[in-house]
Amino acid sequence: MDNITLEEFKKLDIRIGKVLSAEKVEGADKLLKLEVDFATEKRQIVSGIAQSYSLESLVGKKFPFLVNLEPRTFKGVESQGMILAADNNGEPVMFSLDKEVPEGSIVK
Repeated sequence: MDNITLEEFKKLDIRIGKVLSAEKVEGADKLLKLEVDFATEKRQIVSGIAQSYSLESLVGKKFPFLVNLEPRTFKGVESQGMILAADNNGEPVMFSLDKEVPEGSIVK
């Protein structure tokens, strides 16, 4: 694993977002399209968590997202960021917050 500098880390814009809606991406078993509220804006984010999480288990929950990632298209659906999750032997595991924080809060 390569080290990065503190300055490189500071370039990452990680914020807490609230999932407003979730739906499966047509033609993809693993992909979900999420509508996420970051307080000052809403974004569409595609994530490969469909086999591990139900739609209902995500809506209304808050998670950390990388928001300054270059947009990318998956199965014709544009993603404007990335949800952060741990990798447990190939299965994504979502982070939970132990206190209430507002949407758009910066992760440092």
